[in-house]
Amino acid sequence: MLADTRRSEIVAAVARERVVRVSDLADLLGVSLVTVRRDIEALDDAGLVQKIHGGAKVPGGTGTHEPGFELKSTQGTAEKRAIAQEAVQLVSDGMAIGLSAGTTTWSLAKELAGMKNLTVVTNSVRIADVFQTPGSRVSVILTGGERTPSDALVGPIATQSVRSLHLDVLFLGVHGVDAQAGFTTPNLLEAEMDRALIAAARRVVVLADHSKWGTVGISTIAALEDVDEVISDEFLGLEAQRTLRDRVGALRLVPVAGPAQGIS
Repeated sequence: MLADTRRSEIVAAVARERVVRVSDLADLLGVSLVTVRRDIEALDDAGLVQKIHGGAKVPGGTGTHEPGFELKSTQGTAEKRAIAQEAVQLVSDGMAIGLSAGTTTWSLAKELAGMKNLTVVTNSVRIADVFQTPGSRVSVILTGGERTPSDALVGPIATQSVRSLHLDVLFLGVHGVDAQAGFTTPNLLEAEMDRALIAAARRVVVLADHSKWGTVGISTIAALEDVDEVISDEFLGLEAQRTLRDRVGALRLVPVAGPAQGIS
């Protein structure tokens, strides 16, 4: 396949999927990983795609596109699992915690399912379902509200339901992290809900893999300085690490089994 044809296929795949992995493109095009990486670099230089660790995504811009839960749950699973396994160390029996909607917080829920006397407040039906197993000793408070494409419950009913609650720690999933925009989401109502959860928590821990850096959704949830800790993975870039260490209470990087998958 000629280089121009390959690159046209890559641009089309990125436009269709929003985020693609190098390995998936190599399978699609029948070429080596090295060839795909070289093509992505050329397309990034031309401004046609944005290169990320392990893949490519739609370039720049402020986003209102909200990927569905099913798509996101299949991307970056190694990073999400590693982050969740680190985050669970911050939880002990008897705590009241918040889990915002998202696939990384969903991964954390699966790590928490066997704990005792734990109270979980969430605006995610998917997360609530994780704890619905025989013998579970986790008490779940599920907010009401309208459902978003990412399976978050949002709106005035959702935000009102948490305003009188008090959480030991909130684990917050985000769509993007940026030095200027802070922690963002493509959904205005989800941002409002996340801010209500933050207000209810004594401590806020953001769970965000490396590819979230530089992604900007339309609405800011919180400034970098407004959270206590960020847990990310070892593939987070050095510039991002420096910025977060300067402006966030703490930054924790975790090793990942296997190569970076470059999700968004």
